[in-house]
Formats: sequence, C-alpha cells, structure tokens
Amino acid sequence: MTPDLRSRLGAELLGSFWLVLGGCGTAVLAAVFVTDAGNLGVGHLGVAFAFGLTVLTGAYAVGHISGAHFNPAVTFGLAVAKRFPWRDVLPYWIVQIIGATLAGAVLLAIANGVEGFSAVDSGFATNGYGDRSPGGFALWSVFLCEVVMTAMFLYVILGVTSKRAPVGFAPLAIGLMLTLIHLISIPVSNTSVNPARSLGVAWFAGIDALAQVWVFLLAPLIGAAIAGATFVYITGVDRSDIDVVGDSER
Repeated sequence: MTPDLRSRLGAELLGSFWLVLGGCGTAVLAAVFVTDAGNLGVGHLGVAFAFGLTVLTGAYAVGHISGAHFNPAVTFGLAVAKRFPWRDVLPYWIVQIIGATLAGAVLLAIANGVEGFSAVDSGFATNGYGDRSPGGFALWSVFLCEVVMTAMFLYVILGVTSKRAPVGFAPLAIGLMLTLIHLISIPVSNTSVNPARSLGVAWFAGIDALAQVWVFLLAPLIGAAIAGATFVYITGVDRSDIDVVGDSER
C-alpha cells in the first residue's frame, strides 16, 4: 500500500534534514581540523563521501515511504519523466527546503560552539561562482557543471530504480553517484545539484551567498528536466508506467 502524503512528506523532511546536516556538517566541521599533529580533517574526499553516505543511509531508512528524493531537482526530474505526480511536486519541495533549513540552523548552532566562528566568513558550505567558487570558476562554467552533474544524477536514478535493475541496490548506486559528483565538482561550485541543500545553508551565510544561490536553484532543475525528458529516447526504456509512486520510487 502506498503511504499517504503526510507520511511521505515527513520522510522527505527527515531525509532532507539528514542530507544537509551530514554533508554540509562534514564540510563545515570536519573538512579542515587542525591540531598539534597537523590537519586531521577529511578534506574534499571526506566531504564527497559524507554526501553520498547521507543519501545512501537516508534512502534505505525512508525510501520505502517517500521515494527518498531529498532534493527538489530529483522530484522535478521524476515528474518530467512521468514517474511522480505533478500534484505532489510543490509539497515535496516545501518540506525538502524546510528540512534543509532546519539542518542549516542546527549546524550553525553547533559551529557557534567555537569562539569566533562566522558563517559569513567561513562560507558555511555554500555554493558559488567567481570569487565564491572554491577554484575560482566563472559563472558559465559553474552553471554548465551543475546542469550536467544533475542530469547525470537523474539518469542514474531513473536507471537503477527500474524493476529490471538488481533489487535492493538502488540506494547504494545513488549514494555512490552523488559521491562521484562531489569528487568532480567540489572545486567548481562546492557542489549543489540540489536546490534545498543550497538554500539550507545560504540563509545563514550572508547576502553574498544569497545573491548567487539563484544559479543553484535554476541549473539543477534544468539538468533534471533534461534527464527526465530524454531518458526514454536515449535508452529506449519508458519508465513512465513503472513505479510512479510507492516504495520502489527510489
């Protein structure tokens, strides 16, 4: 039996909260950790795996309830692919952003436990281009990267959630894909591919972060729409009549 909308929204809120707390929390609290023994931080590699692990664990925990989107771009791409009802897109978006924002607030409270911490000065795991890009990448480069990475993310999601795919491995493949995306694009944009993840921390990082967040709302949605609209033409497999809602959506 398909869970009711209230249950699915609760699962999406919880999963979005965990994604931002786990992924952005690792970036803010553990990427760089300097002690007398040197820098013991996990670096870009650790942050990439943190994002992948949050999706993997969250999907196994609540994927059977909500489909474990945790990402407005994923919800949008699945709707374009006719895998998800349009009537539920806006409610999913709302709770995903709320969950991500709650995580950002909790992360800020934890980080403020260190004297002198500033979310504005530290960047607070926000995404950006130009002087806010970790590698100084230009706007067009960041936009292109976010579109392509999100599209590839959706292609993988649409493929591995098919009933023809090995049963039970979809969260693992999706988590590893998100890890790979971060390994590629952390230097470019600090990796979004998820509007809720970007907003969840941008609220707390000052006007400069908010001024650039539009890129990380628009580009992932474009990438997701491209994948949702073209998957059937590229692969020849029509997913629109398979697992539209329910426990195998993710």
